[in-house]
Amino acid sequence: MTGTAIFEEQHAALSRAGRLRRLEPRAGRDFSSNDYLGLAGDPEIGRAVAEAITLGVPVGSGGSRLLRGNAPEHEALEEKAARFFGSETALFFANGFAANMALFATLPQKGDLIVADALVHASAHEGLRRTRADHVFAAHNDVDNFAHAIAGWRTAGGRGRAWIAFETLYSMDGDIAPVDDLAALARTEDAWLLIDEAHATGVFGPRGRGLAAHLEGQENVISLHTCGKALGVEGALVSAPRIIRDFLVNRARSFIFSTAPSPLMAVAVGAALDRVAEGDDLRVRLNRLRAHAGDVLAGRFGVTASVSQIIPLILGDERRTMAAAASLRKAGFDVRGIRPPTVPEGTSRLRISLTLNVGAADVDALADALAPVLG
Repeated sequence: MTGTAIFEEQHAALSRAGRLRRLEPRAGRDFSSNDYLGLAGDPEIGRAVAEAITLGVPVGSGGSRLLRGNAPEHEALEEKAARFFGSETALFFANGFAANMALFATLPQKGDLIVADALVHASAHEGLRRTRADHVFAAHNDVDNFAHAIAGWRTAGGRGRAWIAFETLYSMDGDIAPVDDLAALARTEDAWLLIDEAHATGVFGPRGRGLAAHLEGQENVISLHTCGKALGVEGALVSAPRIIRDFLVNRARSFIFSTAPSPLMAVAVGAALDRVAEGDDLRVRLNRLRAHAGDVLAGRFGVTASVSQIIPLILGDERRTMAAAASLRKAGFDVRGIRPPTVPEGTSRLRISLTLNVGAADVDALADALAPVLG
């Protein structure tokens, strides 16, 4: 057996199961990206970066933040982000995966309990694999199930702190968490809240501050705001009390041992926050597009209108789903099929993501293309 045989065998097994992933070039009308407000190519953000280059801001950071990589641009961004989100401090990570993994792996302590929604991001799962705390999953968006898990842990002798972890807007179902009910449970249980605003930041809340904006600044609230979705750029911001920021700087391995993000990206994120803060017009346009898509898809295919910019068309069968996605891309619509293990067995779906890179006419054309595909 050659040295690569084990990888060849596993690769072939994925192919036989119809679960082989491949990188594909972007093409067609955008119904798959997370660039919800169309800011990835925003000229104002581009001009801010260009101006920074003319002022001598370097492309590279030169090291980790704890070495020589801590640039003035990073610190300026974190100060701006804390003001924008209403938190005591903020900490900039290279990406949301690293940030989420750091939160779960670093903050909950031995003897604590993490109760996470069953549909939290894969990055949270990676952090949970590394945590010293106990952890369980609660039924999706079921506050009573969260409460039951904490009560059972206490009855069994749990004496640490409880951590309640959830996303405000779920990336595969497009549904919204019962934020206030979970916050009330946290108050009752003296628990920490780990809130992932990845798909809500920029799109929901006052000035795009997220669905849990009214909780920011509370001493038991830690929020993750990724920058590669509605902000259109890259990285992630953790907003939290100062002691939490300081603890992460000292203990979060994915922060300590990673080269710092480019100072130019910190400039870009700062400019994106400015655009989002004044972007009510963008949010209005996106909401109108969501309403239009809901009317069109409900009228033609009986799909329940989504409360967000994410619309799942659940087909169930994996092969049918992936074939439908391929047919749509061939017709000029970039729609991706999502299958297990990303979503539960039997729930393979077309994930339609609405962005300001398309308009109502594009939605109508997509519906026309869907008709023969869904047959």
